[in-house]
Amino acid sequence: MTDPGTVLDWYGCATFRLKTAGLSIFLDAYIDRAEGAQGTGLLADDVDEADWIVIGHSHFDHLYGAERIAQNTGARIIGSYESIRVMEQAGVPLDQMICVAGGETIDLGQGVRVSVYPSQHSCVWSHSQMANAGEVCIGELGLTWQEQKARFEELVQYLATEIPPPSIEHLVTSQQGDRGDGGALLYLFDTPDGRLLYQDTSGHWSGILDILEPDVAILAAAGRGNIDGEPIQGSLAQFVAQQADRLRPKKLVLCHHDDWMPGFSIDTDTNPIREELARVVPGTELVELGYLDGTRVLPLP
Repeated sequence: MTDPGTVLDWYGCATFRLKTAGLSIFLDAYIDRAEGAQGTGLLADDVDEADWIVIGHSHFDHLYGAERIAQNTGARIIGSYESIRVMEQAGVPLDQMICVAGGETIDLGQGVRVSVYPSQHSCVWSHSQMANAGEVCIGELGLTWQEQKARFEELVQYLATEIPPPSIEHLVTSQQGDRGDGGALLYLFDTPDGRLLYQDTSGHWSGILDILEPDVAILAAAGRGNIDGEPIQGSLAQFVAQQADRLRPKKLVLCHHDDWMPGFSIDTDTNPIREELARVVPGTELVELGYLDGTRVLPLP
């Protein structure tokens, strides 16, 4: 029998199923969608196989559905203390979950380990509808927490009044009482086939990226990038390329770039990202996944 290697199935937004060494690992768990949104047409309830669920941060478009996958499959959840609080409130037993904050390495079995690193969330407070990948954004440096919070309230008002009714209904349905992102996390998987990095929002601490050296990197391509706590002075395409330059993976997979919530997200044109990657890191191959297409990403040729 041919070894399938390490395979990724993309469920849209930043959610994947990673199959490696006989394990089925969900990276985020957001599968349900609003009417008219891009996605697989599936629900989290449809998942009948999972060993682990790894959550990047606590917002609904990453965490919603993890409670049902865990309950239906017995999978263990790994996430921030806030993600675990929300999941406990949703009925997942505490002994089925592991709290992390960065600095932990967890043995997943079958020769697979995941190491956790602190990260940054994208500067979601700095925009309403998401900008195109090639659009340059400047300014908004040095804002206080209070100033960022005031701008985020403007985003909340925009979402409540300007997005289509199906998206508003979905927002209401999917709220689970999170108190913010809970602290974004990066995950670095060491598998028998190689090393894979998972990031589910456009932000990072530069010094951390510099030491990771993955073979394959999944990077978020949505919103305004966050570099060491400040918004990028440039475009999303430049942000993704700068991250790739620090990581130097052989393969790069994008996430969070589809139109997962009409009125807020956009169907991102990836051409500016492809062009910037070719200029900055020509040795990195951009692998663009379709939904549930079972792409083998490791081992490297």
